[in-house]
Amino acid sequence: MKAKINELELKVLYDISQIIGHALNLDETLERVLEILSEDLSMKRATVTLMSPETDQLFIAASHGLRTEEKERGVYRLDEGVTGRIFSDCEPFVVPDISMEPLFLNKTGARQIQKGRITFVGVPITLHGSAIGVLSVDRLFDEEISFEEDIRFLTILSALIAQIVSLNRQAKQREINLVKANMFLKEEISWKASNFFSTAKSETMLEVQQLIQKVAPTKATVLLLGESGTGKTLVAQIIHEFSSRNSFPFIKINSASLPENLLESELFGHEKGAFTGATETKKGRVEEADGGTLFLDEIGEISLQLQAKLLRFLQDREFERIGSVKTRKVDVRIVAATNVDLGAAVSEGLFRQDLYYRLNVFPICMPRLSGRREDVRSLINFFSRKLSREYGTRLKFTESAIEALSGYSWPGNIREMENLMERLAIMNEGGIIGARDLDPYISYTMDQSDDEIDVALDSLQEMEKRGVLAALQRNNWIQSRAARDLGITLRQMGYRIKKFGLESYLRQRKIVA
Repeated sequence: MKAKINELELKVLYDISQIIGHALNLDETLERVLEILSEDLSMKRATVTLMSPETDQLFIAASHGLRTEEKERGVYRLDEGVTGRIFSDCEPFVVPDISMEPLFLNKTGARQIQKGRITFVGVPITLHGSAIGVLSVDRLFDEEISFEEDIRFLTILSALIAQIVSLNRQAKQREINLVKANMFLKEEISWKASNFFSTAKSETMLEVQQLIQKVAPTKATVLLLGESGTGKTLVAQIIHEFSSRNSFPFIKINSASLPENLLESELFGHEKGAFTGATETKKGRVEEADGGTLFLDEIGEISLQLQAKLLRFLQDREFERIGSVKTRKVDVRIVAATNVDLGAAVSEGLFRQDLYYRLNVFPICMPRLSGRREDVRSLINFFSRKLSREYGTRLKFTESAIEALSGYSWPGNIREMENLMERLAIMNEGGIIGARDLDPYISYTMDQSDDEIDVALDSLQEMEKRGVLAALQRNNWIQSRAARDLGITLRQMGYRIKKFGLESYLRQRKIVA
Protein backbone atom coordinates (compact mmCIF):
# COMPACT_ATOMS: atom_id res chain seq x y z
CA MET A 1 0.00 0.00 0.00
CA LYS A 2 1.39 3.41 -0.92
CA ALA A 3 2.13 5.79 1.93
CA LYS A 4 0.71 8.79 0.11
CA ILE A 5 -1.45 9.73 -2.84
CA ASN A 6 0.49 9.47 -6.10
CA GLU A 7 0.62 12.31 -8.60
CA LEU A 8 -2.11 10.94 -10.88
CA GLU A 9 -4.54 10.49 -8.00
CA LEU A 10 -3.68 13.99 -6.74
CA LYS A 11 -4.48 15.40 -10.18
CA VAL A 12 -7.82 13.59 -10.20
CA LEU A 13 -8.72 15.01 -6.79
CA TYR A 14 -7.69 18.49 -7.91
CA ASP A 15 -9.77 18.27 -11.09
CA ILE A 16 -12.77 17.08 -9.10
CA SER A 17 -12.38 19.87 -6.52
CA GLN A 18 -12.68 22.43 -9.34
CA ILE A 19 -16.22 21.35 -10.17
CA ILE A 20 -17.62 21.30 -6.63
CA GLY A 21 -18.87 24.85 -7.20
CA HIS A 22 -21.40 23.45 -9.69
CA ALA A 23 -23.10 21.38 -6.99
CA LEU A 24 -26.48 23.00 -7.70
CA ASN A 25 -26.76 20.70 -10.72
CA LEU A 26 -26.20 17.46 -8.84
CA ASP A 27 -26.62 14.90 -11.65
CA GLU A 28 -24.27 16.65 -14.08
CA THR A 29 -21.67 17.32 -11.37
CA LEU A 30 -21.59 13.70 -10.17
CA GLU A 31 -21.43 12.34 -13.72
CA ARG A 32 -18.49 14.64 -14.48
CA VAL A 33 -16.74 13.32 -11.33
CA LEU A 34 -17.22 9.73 -12.50
CA GLU A 35 -16.09 10.62 -15.99
CA ILE A 36 -12.80 11.97 -14.59
CA LEU A 37 -12.45 8.80 -12.53
CA SER A 38 -12.91 6.58 -15.58
CA GLU A 39 -10.68 8.53 -17.93
CA ASP A 40 -7.73 9.10 -15.59
CA LEU A 41 -7.73 5.98 -13.40
CA SER A 42 -9.37 3.38 -15.69
CA MET A 43 -12.16 2.72 -13.20
CA LYS A 44 -15.09 1.47 -15.30
CA ARG A 45 -18.83 1.51 -14.71
CA ALA A 46 -18.46 3.96 -11.85
CA THR A 47 -21.72 4.70 -10.05
CA VAL A 48 -22.98 6.89 -7.23
CA THR A 49 -25.96 5.28 -5.54
CA LEU A 50 -27.95 7.42 -3.10
CA MET A 51 -30.77 6.67 -0.70
CA SER A 52 -34.15 8.14 -1.64
CA PRO A 53 -35.88 9.52 1.49
CA GLU A 54 -39.25 9.11 -0.26
CA THR A 55 -38.94 5.39 -1.04
CA ASP A 56 -36.24 4.25 1.43
CA GLN A 57 -34.44 2.58 -1.47
CA LEU A 58 -31.06 3.01 -3.10
CA PHE A 59 -31.04 4.28 -6.67
CA ILE A 60 -28.26 5.14 -9.12
CA ALA A 61 -28.06 8.95 -9.05
CA ALA A 62 -25.12 9.15 -11.47
CA SER A 63 -23.08 6.75 -13.53
CA HIS A 64 -20.41 6.50 -16.20
CA GLY A 65 -20.38 3.54 -18.55
CA LEU A 66 -24.01 2.55 -18.05
CA ARG A 67 -26.80 3.02 -20.57
CA THR A 68 -30.00 4.77 -19.45
CA GLU A 69 -31.99 1.55 -19.19
CA GLU A 70 -29.17 -0.11 -17.22
CA LYS A 71 -29.03 2.82 -14.84
CA GLU A 72 -32.80 2.71 -14.28
CA ARG A 73 -32.61 -0.98 -13.29
CA GLY A 74 -30.13 -0.16 -10.50
CA VAL A 75 -32.59 0.09 -7.60
CA TYR A 76 -31.89 -1.76 -4.32
CA ARG A 77 -33.40 -2.24 -0.91
CA LEU A 78 -31.20 -0.86 1.86
CA ASP A 79 -29.88 -4.35 2.66
CA GLU A 80 -29.99 -5.89 -0.81
CA GLY A 81 -26.93 -7.24 -2.60
CA VAL A 82 -23.40 -5.93 -2.30
CA THR A 83 -24.53 -2.31 -2.62
CA GLY A 84 -27.07 -2.74 0.18
CA ARG A 85 -24.48 -4.43 2.38
CA ILE A 86 -21.98 -1.56 1.94
CA PHE A 87 -24.73 0.94 2.79
CA SER A 88 -26.16 -0.88 5.82
CA ASP A 89 -22.74 -1.85 7.28
CA CYS A 90 -21.22 1.55 6.37
CA GLU A 91 -18.02 -0.31 5.49
CA PRO A 92 -16.03 -0.74 2.21
CA PHE A 93 -16.46 -4.03 0.38
CA VAL A 94 -14.36 -5.69 -2.36
CA VAL A 95 -15.50 -8.48 -4.70
CA PRO A 96 -12.32 -9.82 -6.34
CA ASP A 97 -14.31 -11.77 -8.93
CA ILE A 98 -17.99 -10.94 -9.32
CA SER A 99 -18.69 -14.32 -10.95
CA MET A 100 -17.83 -15.98 -7.64
CA GLU A 101 -19.89 -13.73 -5.33
CA PRO A 102 -23.56 -14.72 -4.73
CA LEU A 103 -24.32 -11.31 -3.20
CA PHE A 104 -23.45 -9.62 -6.49
CA LEU A 105 -26.82 -9.32 -8.26
CA ASN A 106 -25.80 -7.54 -11.48
CA LYS A 107 -29.19 -5.81 -11.48
CA THR A 108 -28.17 -3.34 -14.17
CA GLY A 109 -27.26 -6.17 -16.54
CA ALA A 110 -24.25 -4.14 -17.68
CA ARG A 111 -21.64 -6.78 -16.92
CA GLN A 112 -21.10 -9.95 -18.94
CA ILE A 113 -19.90 -12.02 -16.04
CA GLN A 114 -19.03 -15.14 -18.02
CA LYS A 115 -16.66 -13.28 -20.40
CA GLY A 116 -13.96 -12.27 -17.93
CA ARG A 117 -13.06 -11.70 -14.32
CA ILE A 118 -14.16 -8.31 -12.99
CA THR A 119 -13.30 -6.77 -9.66
CA PHE A 120 -15.96 -4.67 -7.89
CA VAL A 121 -14.95 -2.12 -5.26
CA GLY A 122 -17.45 -0.08 -3.25
CA VAL A 123 -17.22 2.38 -0.35
CA PRO A 124 -19.97 4.11 1.63
CA ILE A 125 -20.68 7.81 1.12
CA THR A 126 -21.15 9.22 4.62
CA LEU A 127 -22.39 12.54 5.92
CA HIS A 128 -22.27 13.43 9.61
CA GLY A 129 -21.39 9.82 10.44
CA SER A 130 -24.29 8.20 8.58
CA ALA A 131 -24.38 6.54 5.17
CA ILE A 132 -26.24 8.46 2.46
CA GLY A 133 -25.11 6.32 -0.48
CA VAL A 134 -22.44 4.15 -2.09
CA LEU A 135 -19.60 4.90 -4.54
CA SER A 136 -18.62 1.84 -6.60
CA VAL A 137 -16.33 1.05 -9.55
CA ASP A 138 -15.29 -1.94 -11.66
CA ARG A 139 -11.69 -2.88 -12.41
CA LEU A 140 -10.47 -5.46 -14.84
CA PHE A 141 -8.88 -8.11 -12.69
CA ASP A 142 -5.21 -7.34 -12.09
CA GLU A 143 -3.28 -8.91 -9.22
CA GLU A 144 -0.79 -6.01 -9.20
CA ILE A 145 -3.47 -3.55 -8.02
CA SER A 146 -3.84 -3.27 -4.26
CA PHE A 147 -7.45 -3.37 -3.02
CA GLU A 148 -6.37 -1.34 0.01
CA GLU A 149 -5.08 1.42 -2.28
CA ASP A 150 -8.36 1.49 -4.22
CA ILE A 151 -10.38 1.67 -1.01
CA ARG A 152 -8.15 4.43 0.41
CA PHE A 153 -8.53 6.60 -2.68
CA LEU A 154 -12.26 5.94 -3.15
CA THR A 155 -12.89 6.78 0.52
CA ILE A 156 -11.22 10.17 0.02
CA LEU A 157 -13.28 10.69 -3.11
CA SER A 158 -16.52 9.67 -1.37
CA ALA A 159 -15.92 12.43 1.20
CA LEU A 160 -15.80 14.99 -1.64
CA ILE A 161 -18.97 13.53 -3.16
CA ALA A 162 -20.69 13.74 0.24
CA GLN A 163 -19.93 17.48 0.32
CA ILE A 164 -21.30 17.93 -3.20
CA VAL A 165 -24.53 16.16 -2.19
CA SER A 166 -24.71 18.18 1.05
CA LEU A 167 -24.28 21.51 -0.76
CA ASN A 168 -26.95 20.54 -3.26
CA ARG A 169 -29.40 19.54 -0.52
CA GLN A 170 -28.77 22.74 1.44
CA ALA A 171 -29.33 24.86 -1.66
CA LYS A 172 -32.56 23.01 -2.48
CA GLN A 173 -33.81 23.36 1.09
CA ARG A 174 -33.05 27.09 1.06
CA GLU A 175 -34.94 27.37 -2.21
CA ILE A 176 -37.92 25.48 -0.74
CA ASN A 177 -37.84 27.67 2.37
CA LEU A 178 -37.67 30.84 0.28
CA VAL A 179 -40.60 29.73 -1.87
CA LYS A 180 -42.64 28.92 1.23
CA ALA A 181 -41.69 32.21 2.89
CA ASN A 182 -42.51 34.12 -0.29
CA MET A 183 -45.91 32.43 -0.60
CA PHE A 184 -46.66 33.12 3.06
CA LEU A 185 -45.56 36.74 2.69
CA LYS A 186 -47.71 37.21 -0.42
CA GLU A 187 -50.73 35.73 1.35
CA GLU A 188 -50.09 37.90 4.41
CA ILE A 189 -49.67 41.05 2.33
CA SER A 190 -52.74 40.22 0.25
CA TRP A 191 -54.76 39.75 3.43
CA LYS A 192 -53.41 42.95 4.94
CA ALA A 193 -53.98 44.85 1.70
CA SER A 194 -57.62 43.81 1.50
CA ASN A 195 -58.14 44.89 5.11
CA PHE A 196 -56.13 48.07 4.53
CA PHE A 197 -58.66 49.11 1.91
CA SER A 198 -61.74 47.79 3.69
CA THR A 199 -60.99 49.52 7.02
CA ALA A 200 -60.54 52.99 5.52
CA LYS A 201 -63.57 55.25 6.01
CA SER A 202 -61.87 58.66 6.37
CA GLU A 203 -61.40 60.96 3.39
CA THR A 204 -57.64 61.14 3.95
CA MET A 205 -57.24 57.36 3.71
CA LEU A 206 -59.53 57.13 0.71
CA GLU A 207 -57.23 59.65 -1.01
CA VAL A 208 -54.21 57.51 -0.07
CA GLN A 209 -55.89 54.46 -1.59
CA GLN A 210 -56.55 56.31 -4.84
CA LEU A 211 -52.91 57.41 -5.01
CA ILE A 212 -51.70 53.84 -4.41
CA GLN A 213 -53.93 52.48 -7.18
CA LYS A 214 -52.69 55.13 -9.61
CA VAL A 215 -48.97 54.81 -8.95
CA ALA A 216 -48.60 51.06 -8.30
CA PRO A 217 -48.73 49.97 -12.00
CA THR A 218 -46.15 52.58 -13.03
CA LYS A 219 -42.35 52.69 -12.69
CA ALA A 220 -42.40 55.96 -10.74
CA THR A 221 -40.33 56.41 -7.60
CA VAL A 222 -42.62 56.79 -4.57
CA LEU A 223 -41.86 58.78 -1.41
CA LEU A 224 -43.96 57.82 1.62
CA LEU A 225 -44.18 60.56 4.24
CA GLY A 226 -45.62 60.40 7.72
CA GLU A 227 -45.06 59.72 11.38
CA SER A 228 -43.72 56.42 12.67
CA GLY A 229 -46.38 53.76 12.88
CA THR A 230 -48.69 55.10 10.17
CA GLY A 231 -48.24 52.06 7.92
CA LYS A 232 -45.59 53.20 5.42
CA THR A 233 -43.97 49.75 5.19
CA LEU A 234 -47.32 48.07 4.48
CA VAL A 235 -48.11 50.63 1.77
CA ALA A 236 -44.71 49.98 0.15
CA GLN A 237 -45.51 46.24 0.10
CA ILE A 238 -48.97 46.90 -1.36
CA ILE A 239 -47.48 49.08 -4.11
CA HIS A 240 -45.10 46.24 -4.97
CA GLU A 241 -47.87 43.61 -4.97
CA PHE A 242 -50.08 45.75 -7.21
CA SER A 243 -47.26 46.29 -9.71
CA SER A 244 -46.00 44.15 -12.60
CA ARG A 245 -42.89 43.45 -10.49
CA ASN A 246 -44.72 41.36 -7.90
CA SER A 247 -43.14 38.10 -9.08
CA PHE A 248 -39.70 39.57 -8.27
CA PRO A 249 -38.26 40.36 -4.82
CA PHE A 250 -39.46 43.05 -2.46
CA ILE A 251 -36.30 44.04 -0.57
CA LYS A 252 -36.40 46.46 2.33
CA ILE A 253 -33.61 48.13 4.22
CA ASN A 254 -33.85 50.43 7.23
CA SER A 255 -31.36 53.22 6.68
CA ALA A 256 -31.29 54.09 10.39
CA SER A 257 -30.61 50.57 11.66
CA LEU A 258 -26.98 50.32 10.52
CA PRO A 259 -23.86 52.40 11.16
CA GLU A 260 -22.84 54.55 8.21
CA ASN A 261 -19.79 52.44 7.35
CA LEU A 262 -21.93 49.30 7.03
CA LEU A 263 -24.92 50.84 5.30
CA GLU A 264 -23.06 51.35 2.00
CA SER A 265 -21.96 47.71 2.00
CA GLU A 266 -25.51 46.61 2.82
CA LEU A 267 -26.85 48.65 -0.11
CA PHE A 268 -24.25 48.04 -2.79
CA GLY A 269 -22.29 44.99 -1.56
CA HIS A 270 -18.53 44.50 -1.36
CA GLU A 271 -15.72 42.37 -2.74
CA LYS A 272 -13.65 40.00 -0.68
CA GLY A 273 -10.86 41.91 1.08
CA ALA A 274 -12.42 45.33 0.42
CA PHE A 275 -12.09 46.20 4.11
CA THR A 276 -11.25 44.56 7.41
CA GLY A 277 -13.77 41.81 8.03
CA ALA A 278 -14.75 41.40 4.36
CA THR A 279 -13.86 37.71 4.26
CA GLU A 280 -16.03 36.96 1.24
CA THR A 281 -17.79 38.70 -1.62
CA LYS A 282 -21.28 39.91 -0.71
CA LYS A 283 -24.12 41.07 -2.92
CA GLY A 284 -25.86 44.27 -1.89
CA ARG A 285 -29.56 44.74 -1.40
CA VAL A 286 -29.87 46.58 -4.71
CA GLU A 287 -28.67 43.46 -6.54
CA GLU A 288 -31.02 41.23 -4.57
CA ALA A 289 -33.92 43.48 -5.61
CA ASP A 290 -33.12 43.26 -9.34
CA GLY A 291 -36.39 43.13 -11.26
CA GLY A 292 -38.40 43.98 -8.14
CA THR A 293 -38.80 46.77 -5.61
CA LEU A 294 -36.25 48.27 -3.21
CA PHE A 295 -37.83 49.87 -0.14
CA LEU A 296 -35.56 52.41 1.57
CA ASP A 297 -37.04 53.09 4.99
CA GLU A 298 -35.87 56.03 7.12
CA ILE A 299 -34.26 57.59 4.05
CA GLY A 300 -33.80 60.87 5.91
CA GLU A 301 -31.13 59.26 8.12
CA ILE A 302 -28.62 58.60 5.32
CA SER A 303 -25.38 60.60 5.53
CA LEU A 304 -24.54 63.26 2.96
CA GLN A 305 -21.64 61.17 1.62
CA LEU A 306 -23.85 58.14 0.99
CA GLN A 307 -26.60 60.38 -0.38
CA ALA A 308 -24.28 61.29 -3.28
CA LYS A 309 -23.79 57.61 -4.17
CA LEU A 310 -27.48 56.91 -3.83
CA LEU A 311 -28.27 59.84 -6.14
CA ARG A 312 -26.07 58.38 -8.86
CA PHE A 313 -27.80 55.02 -8.44
CA LEU A 314 -31.25 56.59 -8.69
CA GLN A 315 -30.25 58.43 -11.86
CA ASP A 316 -28.70 55.51 -13.77
CA ARG A 317 -29.46 52.36 -11.71
CA GLU A 318 -25.69 51.78 -11.83
CA PHE A 319 -23.28 51.16 -8.96
CA GLU A 320 -20.00 49.51 -7.94
CA ARG A 321 -19.51 47.17 -5.04
CA ILE A 322 -17.08 48.41 -2.41
CA GLY A 323 -13.60 47.34 -3.52
CA SER A 324 -14.59 46.86 -7.17
CA VAL A 325 -14.25 49.01 -10.28
CA LYS A 326 -16.78 46.95 -12.24
CA THR A 327 -19.96 48.92 -12.90
CA ARG A 328 -23.12 46.90 -12.40
CA LYS A 329 -26.62 47.75 -13.57
CA VAL A 330 -29.94 46.60 -12.13
CA ASP A 331 -33.59 47.19 -12.84
CA VAL A 332 -35.34 48.13 -9.60
CA ARG A 333 -38.24 50.30 -8.57
CA ILE A 334 -37.54 52.61 -5.62
CA VAL A 335 -40.00 53.25 -2.81
CA ALA A 336 -38.62 55.39 0.02
CA ALA A 337 -40.10 56.39 3.37
CA THR A 338 -39.29 58.91 6.08
CA ASN A 339 -40.80 60.53 9.14
CA VAL A 340 -38.45 63.48 8.68
CA ASP A 341 -39.50 66.72 6.98
CA LEU A 342 -37.10 66.39 4.04
CA GLY A 343 -37.90 69.90 2.78
CA ALA A 344 -36.74 71.33 6.11
CA ALA A 345 -33.74 68.98 6.11
CA VAL A 346 -32.75 70.34 2.68
CA SER A 347 -32.99 73.94 4.00
CA GLU A 348 -30.79 73.02 6.96
CA GLY A 349 -28.18 71.33 4.74
CA LEU A 350 -28.84 67.88 6.14
CA PHE A 351 -30.26 66.43 2.92
CA ARG A 352 -29.24 66.92 -0.70
CA GLN A 353 -31.72 68.93 -2.72
CA ASP A 354 -31.07 66.98 -5.95
CA LEU A 355 -31.65 63.67 -4.16
CA TYR A 356 -34.83 65.04 -2.63
CA TYR A 357 -36.16 65.89 -6.09
CA ARG A 358 -35.24 62.41 -7.35
CA LEU A 359 -37.14 60.78 -4.50
CA ASN A 360 -40.09 63.15 -4.43
CA VAL A 361 -41.49 62.05 -7.81
CA PHE A 362 -44.75 60.77 -6.37
CA PRO A 363 -45.20 61.63 -2.68
CA ILE A 364 -47.89 59.98 -0.56
CA CYS A 365 -48.56 61.44 2.89
CA MET A 366 -49.71 58.88 5.43
CA PRO A 367 -52.11 60.58 7.90
CA ARG A 368 -51.67 60.08 11.61
CA LEU A 369 -54.37 58.04 13.32
CA SER A 370 -55.58 60.96 15.44
CA GLY A 371 -56.60 62.66 12.19
CA ARG A 372 -58.72 59.74 10.95
CA ARG A 373 -61.00 58.95 13.85
CA GLU A 374 -63.63 57.53 11.50
CA ASP A 375 -61.31 54.54 10.95
CA VAL A 376 -60.78 53.64 14.62
CA ARG A 377 -63.82 51.38 14.94
CA SER A 378 -63.05 49.39 11.78
CA LEU A 379 -59.38 49.10 12.80
CA ILE A 380 -60.44 47.74 16.19
CA ASN A 381 -62.55 45.11 14.43
CA PHE A 382 -59.66 44.29 12.07
CA PHE A 383 -57.15 43.71 14.87
CA SER A 384 -59.73 41.78 16.88
CA ARG A 385 -60.19 39.33 13.99
CA LYS A 386 -56.43 39.05 13.52
CA LEU A 387 -55.80 38.34 17.21
CA SER A 388 -58.69 35.89 17.30
CA ARG A 389 -56.82 33.77 14.75
CA GLU A 390 -53.53 34.06 16.60
CA TYR A 391 -54.66 33.73 20.24
CA GLY A 392 -58.03 32.03 19.90
CA THR A 393 -59.75 34.82 21.86
CA ARG A 394 -62.13 37.30 20.25
CA LEU A 395 -62.02 40.70 21.97
CA LYS A 396 -65.32 42.52 22.43
CA PHE A 397 -65.35 46.23 23.21
CA THR A 398 -68.10 48.09 24.97
CA GLU A 399 -69.32 51.30 23.37
CA SER A 400 -67.64 53.35 26.10
CA ALA A 401 -64.32 51.61 25.34
CA ILE A 402 -64.66 52.37 21.63
CA GLU A 403 -65.42 56.01 22.45
CA ALA A 404 -62.33 56.14 24.67
CA LEU A 405 -60.14 54.67 21.93
CA SER A 406 -61.67 57.04 19.36
CA GLY A 407 -60.82 59.98 21.59
CA TYR A 408 -57.25 58.87 22.28
CA SER A 409 -54.46 60.82 20.54
CA TRP A 410 -52.51 57.73 19.36
CA PRO A 411 -49.00 59.24 19.30
CA GLY A 412 -47.70 55.86 18.06
CA ASN A 413 -50.41 55.62 15.39
CA ILE A 414 -51.41 52.23 13.90
CA ARG A 415 -48.41 50.47 15.41
CA GLU A 416 -49.40 51.63 18.87
CA MET A 417 -52.97 50.42 18.32
CA GLU A 418 -51.77 47.00 17.17
CA ASN A 419 -49.48 46.67 20.20
CA LEU A 420 -52.27 47.77 22.54
CA MET A 421 -54.70 45.27 21.07
CA GLU A 422 -52.19 42.46 21.47
CA ARG A 423 -51.57 43.38 25.12
CA LEU A 424 -55.32 43.39 25.73
CA ALA A 425 -55.67 39.96 24.10
CA ILE A 426 -52.99 38.59 26.41
CA MET A 427 -54.01 40.31 29.64
CA ASN A 428 -57.81 40.34 29.46
CA GLU A 429 -59.30 37.00 30.50
CA GLY A 430 -62.98 37.73 29.94
CA GLY A 431 -62.67 38.95 26.36
CA ILE A 432 -64.93 41.97 27.02
CA ILE A 433 -63.06 45.29 27.18
CA GLY A 434 -64.59 48.25 28.98
CA ALA A 435 -63.33 51.83 29.24
CA ARG A 436 -61.77 51.15 32.66
CA ASP A 437 -59.78 48.23 31.23
CA LEU A 438 -57.96 50.76 29.04
CA ASP A 439 -56.76 53.02 31.89
CA PRO A 440 -53.39 51.25 32.39
CA TYR A 441 -52.58 51.53 28.69
CA ILE A 442 -53.69 54.94 27.40
CA SER A 443 -52.68 58.26 28.93
CA TYR A 444 -55.00 60.78 27.28
CA THR A 445 -58.68 61.24 27.96
CA MET A 446 -61.41 60.88 25.39
CA ASP A 447 -63.04 63.77 23.53
CA GLN A 448 -59.83 65.77 23.17
CA SER A 449 -59.95 68.58 20.65
CA ASP A 450 -57.38 68.79 17.86
CA ASP A 451 -55.77 71.75 19.64
CA GLU A 452 -55.45 69.70 22.83
CA ILE A 453 -53.88 66.85 20.87
CA ASP A 454 -51.39 69.25 19.28
CA VAL A 455 -50.48 70.55 22.75
CA ALA A 456 -50.00 66.98 23.95
CA LEU A 457 -47.75 66.21 20.99
CA ASP A 458 -45.79 69.43 21.61
CA SER A 459 -45.29 68.24 25.18
CA LEU A 460 -43.97 64.93 23.89
CA GLN A 461 -41.47 66.77 21.69
CA GLU A 462 -40.39 68.87 24.68
CA MET A 463 -39.86 65.67 26.67
CA GLU A 464 -37.81 64.26 23.79
CA LYS A 465 -35.72 67.44 23.67
CA ARG A 466 -35.02 67.27 27.40
CA GLY A 467 -34.05 63.61 27.01
CA VAL A 468 -31.53 64.42 24.26
CA LEU A 469 -30.11 67.31 26.29
CA ALA A 470 -29.80 65.14 29.40
CA ALA A 471 -28.01 62.39 27.45
CA LEU A 472 -25.50 64.95 26.10
CA GLN A 473 -24.86 66.27 29.61
CA ARG A 474 -24.39 62.75 31.01
CA ASN A 475 -21.86 61.95 28.29
CA ASN A 476 -19.74 65.12 28.51
CA TRP A 477 -21.39 66.52 25.36
CA ILE A 478 -19.94 63.77 23.14
CA GLN A 479 -22.61 63.06 20.54
CA SER A 480 -21.58 59.47 19.72
CA ARG A 481 -21.75 58.46 23.40
CA ALA A 482 -25.06 60.23 23.90
CA ALA A 483 -26.47 58.45 20.84
CA ARG A 484 -25.45 55.05 22.26
CA ASP A 485 -26.97 56.07 25.60
CA LEU A 486 -30.32 56.73 23.90
CA GLY A 487 -30.08 53.70 21.61
CA ILE A 488 -30.10 55.73 18.40
CA THR A 489 -27.58 56.27 15.59
CA LEU A 490 -25.17 59.18 15.37
CA ARG A 491 -27.10 60.46 12.33
CA GLN A 492 -30.33 60.40 14.33
CA MET A 493 -28.62 62.26 17.15
CA GLY A 494 -27.38 64.92 14.71
CA TYR A 495 -30.88 65.36 13.34
CA ARG A 496 -32.37 65.79 16.83
CA ILE A 497 -29.73 68.36 17.75
CA LYS A 498 -30.72 70.36 14.65
CA LYS A 499 -34.44 69.76 15.24
CA PHE A 500 -34.37 71.02 18.83
CA GLY A 501 -31.85 73.81 18.22
CA LEU A 502 -29.18 72.43 20.56
CA GLU A 503 -26.20 73.49 18.42
CA SER A 504 -25.61 76.51 20.66
CA TYR A 505 -25.04 74.23 23.67
CA LEU A 506 -22.34 72.39 21.75
CA ARG A 507 -20.72 75.57 20.42
CA GLN A 508 -20.53 77.05 23.92
CA ARG A 509 -18.54 74.04 25.05
CA LYS A 510 -16.50 73.85 21.83
CA ILE A 511 -17.47 70.23 21.39
CA VAL A 512 -16.79 68.66 18.00
CA ALA A 513 -19.14 65.87 16.91
